[in-house]
Amino acid sequence: MKEVTYYYQGICPETGELLRLPRTLLAEKIARDLMTTITNPEGKMYGILLGENAAGEIEILKAFSGQGEATGWVPSLVGREKIVLEEKRVLQLLETIKQEIITLQSIPEHNLYRLNQANFERKIQALQQQHQNHKQERDRLRNLGDLNPEELEKLNNISRQEKRERKQLKQEQKQVLKPLIEKINVANQRIIELKQQRRNLSKQLQELLYQSYCLNNFSGQSLSLAKLMGSNLLPTGTGECCAPKLLNYAAMKGLKPIAMAEFWWGESNRDRTQGEFYGACQERCQPLMGFLLSGLRSFLEIIYEDEGIIAINKPPGLLSVAGRYQDSQDAVVNRFRRQGKNVIPVHRLDRETSGLLLLAKSLDIYRCLSQQFQRREVEKIYEAILSEIIERESGIIDLPLWGNPQNRPYQTVDWQRGKPSQTYFKVIGKEGNYSRLEFIPYTGRTHQIRVHSQAGLGIGILGDRLYNGKQSDRLYLHAKQLSFRHPQTENKLDLIIPTPF
Repeated sequence: MKEVTYYYQGICPETGELLRLPRTLLAEKIARDLMTTITNPEGKMYGILLGENAAGEIEILKAFSGQGEATGWVPSLVGREKIVLEEKRVLQLLETIKQEIITLQSIPEHNLYRLNQANFERKIQALQQQHQNHKQERDRLRNLGDLNPEELEKLNNISRQEKRERKQLKQEQKQVLKPLIEKINVANQRIIELKQQRRNLSKQLQELLYQSYCLNNFSGQSLSLAKLMGSNLLPTGTGECCAPKLLNYAAMKGLKPIAMAEFWWGESNRDRTQGEFYGACQERCQPLMGFLLSGLRSFLEIIYEDEGIIAINKPPGLLSVAGRYQDSQDAVVNRFRRQGKNVIPVHRLDRETSGLLLLAKSLDIYRCLSQQFQRREVEKIYEAILSEIIERESGIIDLPLWGNPQNRPYQTVDWQRGKPSQTYFKVIGKEGNYSRLEFIPYTGRTHQIRVHSQAGLGIGILGDRLYNGKQSDRLYLHAKQLSFRHPQTENKLDLIIPTPF
């Protein structure tokens, strides 16, 4: 059911478009074949990329994370070779610092201090216990009341003598430990200084690497990591993960990426399990994705176009109309405007819903089509997969929907404030634990099908995080058919696109 299991995605820094590259079942199969050939026991990330060359042939690239090089594998980012000598010098300095730190951490004074401290603690504890026993005996004798003044004074003298003995033992402890502590403190201070030197050298080397590392994208742009990220802090190892290596190399070779997959191989740890697939890491890879994916085709698939209208196959994850904020500017209308086409959406699809979206090329056409929608003369057919098996075969869901202005765009069933909303449904298939349905909305409320499925049928649409809570790779809702009267020819148009899942 799921050809795509994950999307690598990022916002193009030039256009603001959301760019996506899928991880597909085919990519996962190729990656699993690669798993059987790996003999290196060291745990690390591996990845493959399917790309199409200029001749239309499919090529497969493979990469592993880290700085190493190996025949047949994608190399590290271009630029490291420019600083080989400086890198070697700094690494030697870092190794010298490391060895000095190890030596300072191993000076004999550490062990002598521990031994003497433990020895004195035992002596002090034994002496205190002995003196405590003596005190208890003296207290007993005093309580009897049979002692004369001389005998009482003798007991007091013994008490004072034992106090001096304890004090003398602690002074002896201080005399023995003090020179050891002084040497240890000198060593620790030197270790602090060396660690600061190491941090400074590592930072300088990392900055040098980022200035030298060169990233390429599919728009033909080439930028150093330092210029790309500007003042943003870059974690150590940025640019050494599989995804940046694969995309950079594919761009350099002129390949058009089709799919990519990354997995962990080697001993499992708290964050990674051998043989499992993972997406772009948030710290090192995700900040680079927008640039690396730039130049990938983001043109919309046009299903029908004439002088008055355009009908497209809107992909999931794309807005119909741009929102208020910077991260919601990638939208169907904006993409057409960048191509010099001014279009007006006659209706809208939710961001995560795919399928037919109708746009008008003029205000007159828009008004004519809008009237058809208002008069409910337009037939819209959706296909969806529900996250459970449904017992009913067909019917009409009639539940009024209301959108709380304080919680947009969330919709609820509200019999007092809700607007009339009707949706016809029909089961067209059952696949394992899922149901496949057709929905025909008679009204056009926000999130109508999604809410009617959850509230009217008791089962949410698969992947509907807002109303269902069951996560998946996408929202399994697709607008597959649109039937309406052409505003210029008066002929009926039946637009149909296949469901992609």
